[in-house]
Amino acid sequence: MKTVIVTGASSGIGQAVADLFLARGWTVGLLARRAEVLEQMAAGQDRAIVIPADVTQADQVDQAFDRFVAQAGRLDVLFNNAGIFPAPGLIDEIPLADWQRSVDVNLTGMFLSARAAFRTMRRQDPQGGRIINNGSIAAHVPRPQSAPYAATKAAITGLTRSLSLDGRAFDIACGQIDIGNAHTPMVAELSARHAAANPDAAPLDSFDVADAAASVLHMAELPAEANVQFMTVMATKMPYIGRG
Repeated sequence: MKTVIVTGASSGIGQAVADLFLARGWTVGLLARRAEVLEQMAAGQDRAIVIPADVTQADQVDQAFDRFVAQAGRLDVLFNNAGIFPAPGLIDEIPLADWQRSVDVNLTGMFLSARAAFRTMRRQDPQGGRIINNGSIAAHVPRPQSAPYAATKAAITGLTRSLSLDGRAFDIACGQIDIGNAHTPMVAELSARHAAANPDAAPLDSFDVADAAASVLHMAELPAEANVQFMTVMATKMPYIGRG
């Protein structure tokens, strides 16, 4: 039986991924701050393990991973997903607190989760596993007025490459999925901002979050000798190619 921890599991892409993995027979660690939402997700699911934690707090992350392994026996995959999109603004208008919160969640939180997963996978028997980082196409083509989000997501690409390199000696694969406009509450909020800023503009193109979750499942189910290093999955008509 395969095992996975999903961070940011209480909503959006994380929730869709957790639900799909449970449906496919995986043992799933549900990690997010909102314990009550995780409990609702886990209701009636024998293979769901609720491990509430704040990804910005190292001790909470480490304890959550340890609790999961104590119950599940091992960790095969981490979907490193928790993230936020702060209010838009030009860089000289962005409060320092918004920048710091973005770094804390989108970068430090993913570092701490990857660190806990790497430590576990390196020491378990049999050794190894897979870390899948949720990046963003914003790392390559950012939206206007999104410096904190774009900067932190670009940093995830460096983290992915470093983990992929360092994990080779321990049979730990690391890959990254960059998702563009899967229909989630975050994208719904972005769409509302987009419409408010320009009521005459065409609505943002999006696609079913279930298809993003299926892409994560594909990456997770590959045999140990294969790895998707980088995957981009996005709404077909997004202005990603040829943007300018």
